[in-house]
Amino acid sequence: MDALIAKGNAVHPLSHKNSKKPQKETDNTLSSIVKNTSLPKSFQSLKHKASSNNAHNHIANKKLRTQLNRTSEHIATSKALLQDAEMLLLEDSGQMQLEDEMERTWRVGQSEISGSVGQEAARGRKEWKLEGGPYRSRYTRNGRHLGIVGKMGHVATFDWQTGQLHTELQLGETCRDFTFLHDHSHFAVAQKKYVFIYDRDGVELHCLKAHIDPTRLEFLPYHWLLASVGNPGYLKYQDTSTGQLVSSHRTKLGSCTTMAQNPFNAVIHLGHTNGVVTLWTPNMPDPAVRLLAHVGPVSCVSVDSDVTTNGGGGGGGRYMATAGKDGTVKVWDCRNWKGCVREWVVRGTGDPEVEWSQRGFLAVASGGGVNVYTKPTLVEPHHNPRITTTHQPPLYLTHPLPHRPLTSLRFCPFQDILTIGHARGLSSILVPGAGEPNFDSGEADPFEGKKGRREREVRGLLDKANACTCTGSCPSFFVLRSSFFIQPDMITLDPSSIGTLAPPSKLTTTTSVTAVSSELNSAALGSAKSDIPYARLPRYERLRVSGKVDEEDDDEEDEDHDGDGGGRKGNGNGKKEDREEREKRKMRGKGKSLKRYLRKQRKNVVDPAAVSASLGFGFLFCFFPESSPGPGLPSRLLSFLAIRKKLEKQKEERRIEKMVAIGRIEGERKPSALDRFKRGIRRGIEAKTKKVEG
Repeated sequence: MDALIAKGNAVHPLSHKNSKKPQKETDNTLSSIVKNTSLPKSFQSLKHKASSNNAHNHIANKKLRTQLNRTSEHIATSKALLQDAEMLLLEDSGQMQLEDEMERTWRVGQSEISGSVGQEAARGRKEWKLEGGPYRSRYTRNGRHLGIVGKMGHVATFDWQTGQLHTELQLGETCRDFTFLHDHSHFAVAQKKYVFIYDRDGVELHCLKAHIDPTRLEFLPYHWLLASVGNPGYLKYQDTSTGQLVSSHRTKLGSCTTMAQNPFNAVIHLGHTNGVVTLWTPNMPDPAVRLLAHVGPVSCVSVDSDVTTNGGGGGGGRYMATAGKDGTVKVWDCRNWKGCVREWVVRGTGDPEVEWSQRGFLAVASGGGVNVYTKPTLVEPHHNPRITTTHQPPLYLTHPLPHRPLTSLRFCPFQDILTIGHARGLSSILVPGAGEPNFDSGEADPFEGKKGRREREVRGLLDKANACTCTGSCPSFFVLRSSFFIQPDMITLDPSSIGTLAPPSKLTTTTSVTAVSSELNSAALGSAKSDIPYARLPRYERLRVSGKVDEEDDDEEDEDHDGDGGGRKGNGNGKKEDREEREKRKMRGKGKSLKRYLRKQRKNVVDPAAVSASLGFGFLFCFFPESSPGPGLPSRLLSFLAIRKKLEKQKEERRIEKMVAIGRIEGERKPSALDRFKRGIRRGIEAKTKKVEG
């Protein structure tokens, strides 16, 4: 029968039918050549594994511990990949090299530099002669587009490499500053009364009436925040993705015309008219740092954006340069604020301007020229001990400009170009080695098209609204990402603390009970003394830690208890049990030292009810000596009587004052000239009385 069923191709059960696994397809040709064409192991990239880290083993929550371990491993892997990528960078930033010791780089002019570099690089040397100045300029993050604004209301945006003009506006009113938003399709202008937002075609989109009388603008690209400061002295943050006003801080230092952002942590630096520089975050109503930088008003502030600092991928933010109207330029270390690293006096009149490049070059505009300085001589003391930090650092490049005043300095990202804004327009000069030669197309791509720009904008919005974001506002070409939201509350001076576990509280102490238990178990377990947080300590232990318990009282108490419990010391554990009982009694509030401390606290407090009760017990003990508590009763009784007499005297004085107030008795009246007659009459009566008695 089974043979007939098998012959008829009977249907098998479904479980048996699906039990067969699909066979893997193999390519014989590929298998034959894969051994000879595979990459040798010596050339294969090793997988970067984070070292076993036991920093989170103390966390009891398994889910939180796993997440923190995964985050730390991801950060370590990203740093290792960053170091590997730096080794593969092909382009290198060059500088002007000296062939002879007698040569100087600052003697080389722009005409000689333009003739020595390539044709593509020489196109960066331009002159724009414009009316309506002085002008200020701003580049996009990828360095492809340039925006300019004149004080008389002339606004224009264009592609400076191809010469394509996007828009040109004649607003007809005072314009003080200009900034691009997330890309060149939107920009903001600080006009006479409010901040206005325009699109690439010059169409007005929004009027931000909350930003009154603005003077300076900054845009935080990772947080999508537009920051403005104006003559009223308010720093305001506007979220350009939702349109909400995030925060408004009153600086309390008057009008402000100087502002810069730190590209490493998105902190806003403000310079004020009293020489103070303040650092602001949207989550703090007061400045995070307040620094007295100059004796006069601060004219310009700039923060270092060198990507080679802060561990190679930090995006700068280590040094800050300030220029004051007192004619001095100072370089500060943002890590300690212990004093300026270097300072010097600039030549010429007018308000000095400073600007950092991507490779750490510092441009200083003063008087009728621009000077460029380089690292490391810019931030390090001179090798000659006779030369102090107040001397001017070695000059790298200089360029004279007769068009005064010089109002703005901007380095073009990823290019060796410095754009100078002045009264007659703008001038672009070549500064060899100022720009970063390598760029990350995921962050800022100079060659991105329409599709790439759209994808980057959507990705930026998703990073802001959802998870997988970067911490801080760092424009480095390798961004470490973690599973946290980009919110204004995350802006802090140290962005590396975001996503880490808070350190344990240091308000801990070792109690005597835990000390005893640790001493008992130290031999067996080999563990240290356990610490208990201050908030969880008993009342007596908190008083002991605060220094409000007299140690002599503890010694006396220990001696008393040792004397009482002498019969219990026969066995080995009698003393230990005695100490445990004493500790329990102290924790319950029955200790002698605690009572003595509370009695000292009530020593100078006079309570009539308590005094009366004490006097009653005192007289009771006097009449019944057998119930006397001890030999100290007479002294205490005298003190009680003195206090009672004092209270009765005060009560009588209050009664007399009350009777005088209602007029029942006469109070003390002021002396008058007629009192001498009363004294004479009183003396005569006393004399007659003595004669009669005699």
